[in-house]
Amino acid sequence: MLTLRSRIRVLRPRLPGLFLICATMDQKILSLAAGKSVDRLQEFLQTLKEDDLVNLLQSEAVKGEAVGAFLRAIFKGSPCSEEAGALRRLKIYTCCIQLVESGDLQNEVASEIIGLLMLEAHNFPGPLLVELANEFVDAIKEGRLMNGKSLELLPIILTALVTKKENLAYGKDELSGEESKKQLINTLCSGRWDRQYVIQLTSMFKDVPLTAEEVGFVMEKVLKMFSKLNLQEVPPLVYQLLVLSSKGNRKKILEGIIAFFNELDKQHNKEESGNELLEVVTVPSGELRHVEGTVILHIVFAVKLDCELGKELLKHLKAGQQGDFSNNICPFSIALLLSLTRIQRFEEQVFDLLRTSVIKNFKDLQLLQGSKFLQNLVPHRSCVSAMILEVVQNSVHSWDHVTQGLVELGFILMDSYGPKKILDEPIETSLGLSKTPKQHACTLGANILLETFKIHEMIRQEILEQVLNRVVTRASSPISHYLVLQSCSSKVTETFDYLSFLPLPTVQGLLKAVQPLLKVSMSMRDSLILVLRKAMFASRLDARKSAVAGFLLLLKNFKVLGSLSSSQCSQSIGVSQVFVDVHSRYNSVANETFCLEIMDSLRRCLGQQADVRLMLYEGFYDVLRRNSQLANSIMHTLLSQLKQFYEPQPDVLPPLKLEACILTQGDQISLQEPLDHLLCCIQHCLAWYKSRVLPLQQEEEEEEEGFYQDLDDMLESITSRMIKSELEDFELDKSADFSQSTGIGIKNNICASLVMGICEVLIEYNFSISNFSKNKSEEVLSLFTCFKKLSDILNEKAGKGKTKMTSKTHDSFLSMNFVSELLTALFRDSTQSHEESLSVLRSSSEFMHYAVSVALQKVQQLQKTGHVSGPHGQNPEKIFQNLCDITRVLLWRYISIPTSVEESGKKEKGKSISLLCLEGLQKIFSAVHQFYQPKIPLFLRALDGLDDEGEDVEVSVTQRAAFQIRQFQRSLLNLLSSQEEDFNSKEAVLLVSVIASLSKLLEPSSPQFAQMLSWTSKICKENSREDASFCKGLMNLLFSLHVLYKSPVTLLRDLSQDIHGHLGDIDQDIEMEKTNHFAMVNLRTAAPTVCLLVLSQAETVLEEVDWLIIKLKGQLSQETVSEEASSQATLPNRPIEKAIIMQLGTLLTFFHELVQTALPSGSCVDTLLKDLCKMYTILTALVRYYLQVYRNSRGIPKIMEKLVKLSGSHLTPLCYSFISYVQNKKTRSLKHTGGKKKEKAAAVAMAMARVLRETKPIPNLIFAIEQYEKFLIQLSKRSKVNLMQHMKLSTSRDFKIKGNILDMVLREDEDEEDEHDEDTASEHEGQNKEPAKKKRKK
Repeated sequence: MLTLRSRIRVLRPRLPGLFLICATMDQKILSLAAGKSVDRLQEFLQTLKEDDLVNLLQSEAVKGEAVGAFLRAIFKGSPCSEEAGALRRLKIYTCCIQLVESGDLQNEVASEIIGLLMLEAHNFPGPLLVELANEFVDAIKEGRLMNGKSLELLPIILTALVTKKENLAYGKDELSGEESKKQLINTLCSGRWDRQYVIQLTSMFKDVPLTAEEVGFVMEKVLKMFSKLNLQEVPPLVYQLLVLSSKGNRKKILEGIIAFFNELDKQHNKEESGNELLEVVTVPSGELRHVEGTVILHIVFAVKLDCELGKELLKHLKAGQQGDFSNNICPFSIALLLSLTRIQRFEEQVFDLLRTSVIKNFKDLQLLQGSKFLQNLVPHRSCVSAMILEVVQNSVHSWDHVTQGLVELGFILMDSYGPKKILDEPIETSLGLSKTPKQHACTLGANILLETFKIHEMIRQEILEQVLNRVVTRASSPISHYLVLQSCSSKVTETFDYLSFLPLPTVQGLLKAVQPLLKVSMSMRDSLILVLRKAMFASRLDARKSAVAGFLLLLKNFKVLGSLSSSQCSQSIGVSQVFVDVHSRYNSVANETFCLEIMDSLRRCLGQQADVRLMLYEGFYDVLRRNSQLANSIMHTLLSQLKQFYEPQPDVLPPLKLEACILTQGDQISLQEPLDHLLCCIQHCLAWYKSRVLPLQQEEEEEEEGFYQDLDDMLESITSRMIKSELEDFELDKSADFSQSTGIGIKNNICASLVMGICEVLIEYNFSISNFSKNKSEEVLSLFTCFKKLSDILNEKAGKGKTKMTSKTHDSFLSMNFVSELLTALFRDSTQSHEESLSVLRSSSEFMHYAVSVALQKVQQLQKTGHVSGPHGQNPEKIFQNLCDITRVLLWRYISIPTSVEESGKKEKGKSISLLCLEGLQKIFSAVHQFYQPKIPLFLRALDGLDDEGEDVEVSVTQRAAFQIRQFQRSLLNLLSSQEEDFNSKEAVLLVSVIASLSKLLEPSSPQFAQMLSWTSKICKENSREDASFCKGLMNLLFSLHVLYKSPVTLLRDLSQDIHGHLGDIDQDIEMEKTNHFAMVNLRTAAPTVCLLVLSQAETVLEEVDWLIIKLKGQLSQETVSEEASSQATLPNRPIEKAIIMQLGTLLTFFHELVQTALPSGSCVDTLLKDLCKMYTILTALVRYYLQVYRNSRGIPKIMEKLVKLSGSHLTPLCYSFISYVQNKKTRSLKHTGGKKKEKAAAVAMAMARVLRETKPIPNLIFAIEQYEKFLIQLSKRSKVNLMQHMKLSTSRDFKIKGNILDMVLREDEDEEDEHDEDTASEHEGQNKEPAKKKRKK
C-alpha cells in the first residue's frame, strides 16, 4: 500500500499545475454542496474521473482544513439510491481507509474522517457493505493494516449489515444480512491476526451485535492468541475479553484465562526447578506475578460489575472438584478466588469452596495412600495445600488484594479443623506428623498464617490481634505456630492483662511464643512481671500457677553472666526459643538483679498450696540447667525448705515429718507440702550441679562446699533411716485405715503416697552415686522393699473396696534417663567389677519386674501426652535417645528369655518380665511411629547396634525393619506350635501388634513386603486358634498388608465362603460343603470376629468404588458436547470403568455367600444389611453414570450387562430370602421369652425393642434395591438393551396369610388363655404388633 506522501512526490514533477486544479475543483464542489440543488452537484461529480476525485480527497486530507466539509459534499452528491453514487461512495470509503491507515494524517483529521464514514455507513446497500467488510477481513488476514485506526469502522459496517433484510450475494451463495455477518466473523476468526492488532480487534467486537455462537468463535480465536503475545499485552487483552463476556460465553473466557496462566506457571516452575539450566528463563518471576496480579484485578473488577461472571467462576471451579481438579484449581485460580472474597456477596461461598476443596483433597490423598488398587488407576493428584502455600509466596509481588483472603482462609481452616479440647495437646502432638485430613487442614491453616506473617509486614498486626483474641476468648488455639515480632508488642502487652483468667496450658503456650520478644522489649518484660506479681496473690489457683510458670520461664531465658552456654545444656523449648544476644554483656548484670528479684517472688510460693509448690519444684531443674549462676540461690531455697520437714537427730525415726506435710481444715484433709517432689527436685539439681558446675569451679571449692555437702549428708541420713524405719513408724501398717470415706483413711493414703515417692527418689539417688558398690545396691533393694510393701497394702485395700478409685496408677518418680540406665545395668551389663553389686539387684525378680514396668509406664505417658515427667521430659532429643536404649534392652531380654521359658519356672501372679518387655516394645514402636517418624532410620540402626558404619549407609529402613520382624515372627511361630491349652493369647496379640507396627516401615514395592504378606497369609491359612482377639489382630494385619499390594476382593470372597461353611445356611435343609481357605476361620471366630472384619473391609472397597464413580461423573460433566472431544476424552476412562465393574462383580459374589449364611442376631446381621444397602446404592450410582454416558452417544460395555445379570440372579432374590430369615428369627426369639408374668412382660418389651432396632436397616435396603431397578429400567429404555430380563420382581413384601402358622399360633394362644388370663392379654398385644411390623418390613 503506497503512502499518501510517496504518491504526492511521484505526481509533483509530472503535474506542476495539479494542485492549482485541485484547489479550484474542491472549491467548486463545496460551493455546489452549499447550494440548494443537489442535481448540479451530482452532475459535476459524474463528470470527474475516479482518480481525480481520489486526488482531490488526498490533497484535502493532507491540508486537513476542510476535509470534513469536502467529504460531506461528496456524500451529498452521491446518493446510495443510484448505483453510480453508491459505487462512488465505496471508492471514497476505500480511499479514506487507506488514508487513515497510512499514518500520514494528523490524528484529529483521521478521527474526523472515520467519524463521517461511521455516520454514512448505514446508507450503503447490502452488497456493497459485504464488499467493504470483505476488504477489511482480507486486509486483516493479509496483514495490510498499518496502524489499525480504521478498525473503528468495521463494527459499524457489521452492525449495518444486520439491518439488511434482503438476501445478499456472498460468494456463490445468497445469504441474509445476519447470515452474511456470521460468515464474515467466521472467516475473520479463522484467519491470521497480526499480534499488534489483537487487542483492537477484540475491543472492536464489543460494538457488534453477536449471537452466542459468534461470541464462541471470537473467544476461541482470542484465547488462542494469548500464547503469541508478549506477557505485558495479556492484561489489556483480558480486560477487553471481560468486557466482551457480557455478550455470553463467560465460562469459556474464565476457563481459557485460568488454563493459560496455569500452563504458564507450570512452565515457569519447571524452568526454575533447574531441569533446563542451559536454556534462558523465558519469563522473569517478578514480571509474571505482576501480570497475574493485574489480570486478577481486572477479573475482580468485572465481577463487581457483572455478578453473573462471579457465579460462573464459582460454578466452573466447583465442577472441577468432582473430577480431576488439577485443570481448574491451580495457584492462579486460588489467588483469583481469594481476591474475590473482597466482594461481600461471594465471600462466604468462596471460603466454603476453598475449605471443602482443602479437606476433600486431603481425604482423597489419604484414600489413595491406603489403596494400591486406586494408585494403579488414578495418577498422583495435585496437592491443594502446596498450591495455597505457593500463592502465599507469590503474594510478595504486591498482591495486596490476595493477602487479606489468605489470612481469613488460614483462620477458617484452624477454627474449623483445629483441636476442640482445652488442653496443651495441640502443641505436643506437633512433635508427630499430622495423621487425619482434619489435622492436615489445621496445619495448613497455621502454615498459611505463619508464611503470610513472615512475608507481609503490613498484615502482621491483624494476624497477631486475631490470634491473641482467640487465645483469650477460646483458650484452645494452637498458638505455638506463631513467631511474634517486635512491631506487635502493644497487642501482646494488652493480652497479658488476661493471663490471670486463662487456663494454665494456654498461658504456658502463650509465654513460650512471646519469649523472644521479652528479650528485646524491656517495657513488655516489665508489663509481664507486674501482671505475674498480681497473679501470684490472685484468688484463683490457676492464676497463681500461671504466675509460677511465667516466672520460671523468665528465669530460664534471662541468663546471668557466667552461666554455662546453651551448647553445654541441651534446650527443649523448640524453635521459638532462639536466644537474642542484644544485651549479652552489659545487661547480664541487670539480668542477675532481675533474676534474684524473681527468686524472691518465687520463695513466697513455698507458703502456698501443694499444686503451686509442685510446679515450682518441677521447674527449678530446668532453670538451673539453663541459668547455672542461680545455683546458689536455688539450692539454698530448696535446702531451707527441706529443713522444715527434716528430723536433724540421727536416731529419730522416721527421718521426715510427714504430719507437717498434711493440712487439716475441719473435715477437709489435703496435702500441703509435696515432699516427694521436693526431694526429687533436690536430687536432680544436686546431681546436675555436681556433674556440670563443680568441675569448673575447683578454685572456689571451699566456698561452694557448704550447701551441696549439707544436702548430700541429709539425703544419706534420710536413706539410712528410711531403711531402718518400719511401716508402723509411719503408722501405715496393714491394720491402718485406707478408705477414702474417712479423714484418717485420706490422711493415710496421702502419707503412703509420700513414702512411696520418697523411696523411689532415694532409689534413684543411691543407685546414681553408688558407683556399683554392693552396699548401695543392698540399700536400693531395702528401699524398694519398703516401696513394694506399701504398694501391696494399697492394692489389697483398694481391691477389697467396692470402688477401685484408690488404685489409680501412681506416676513413678524415676526419671526416664535413670530407667534406661537401670535396665541396661540389670540386663546387659557384664562388666566383672559391677557383677557383685548388680547380682544383689538381679536376685530380686520383683525389682527387675518393677524396673520394666516403670519403663512401660513412661512410654504410656509419652503416648498419651507427648512428653514424660522428670528432667528432660520435654526434650524430644533426650527422650528419643532414652527410647533407643530402653528398646535395645527390652528387645534383647524378650528374644533371649522367651515367655514360655520364664513362665514355666514361675508360680507368681501377674505378667512375666518377658511379657512386660513385649508390651513395652509394642508401645515404643507405636510411639516412635507417632512422634519420631523422621528418625525411624536412626531408631532401627540403634537397635542393631553391632553393624559396621560402612554397611550402615547401604542398609535401607526396609531391610532393617525386615530383620526385626523376622525375630518376632520366630517367636510367634514358636507360640503357635504349642498346644491349644498352653497358647498365651496376650503374648500372641502383642506379637501381632508389634509385627503390624514394624510392617508399616516396609516399602510396599520391596520383596520384603511381599514375603511379609505371604507369611501372614500362610499363618492365617494353616493355623486355627479359637481366640477372637488374636484372630482379629492377625486378620487386620493381613488386610492392612493386602490393600497395599492389590485389592482385597478375592480375599473377601474366600473368607465369606469359609464363614458360610462354618455357620451353615439360612435354609437348614441344605447340607454345606465346608471350604477351608483360611484355618483361622472356625466356629468360634467366624462370627462376629471375622464376619465384622470382612464387612468392614468390604465397606472400604465400596467407598473406593464410589469415589471412582464420582470422579468419572466429574470428568464426564467437564467434557465438551462435540462428538470428537467426547470420544477422545472418554477413552482413558475405559480401564477405570472395567476396574469398577470387576470390583463390584467380586463383591457381589462375596455378598452372595454372606446373605445365605445363618448369621447370629446382632451386629453381624445389622452390618450386613447396611453394607448391602450401600452395595445397591453404588450399583445405582454406576447405572446413573451410564445413563449420563449414553447421552454422549456411547454404548454400554458388555461387562456391565454381565454385572447387572449377576446382581439379578445371585444377589437380589437372596437378599429378600435373608430379610425373611432375619424377621422369622426375631419372631422366634419373641416367642421363646418365657417365665413368670412380670419377667415375661419385661422380656417381651426388651425383645421388641431389640427387634425394632435390628430390623431398622431392612426398609432402607428394600428402597435401595427398588431404586436400582428403577434406574435399570430407564437405562434399558435408553440403550434398547433389556437389562431387566434377569430381574425377578420380588413378592417378599406381599401380604400373605400362612394357614398352618396361623392355626399353630391360635392353638398356643388358647392353651395359654386357660392357664394365665392376664398373661394372654400381654401376649396378644405383643403378637398383634409383630405381624403388623412383619407385613411392613417384608
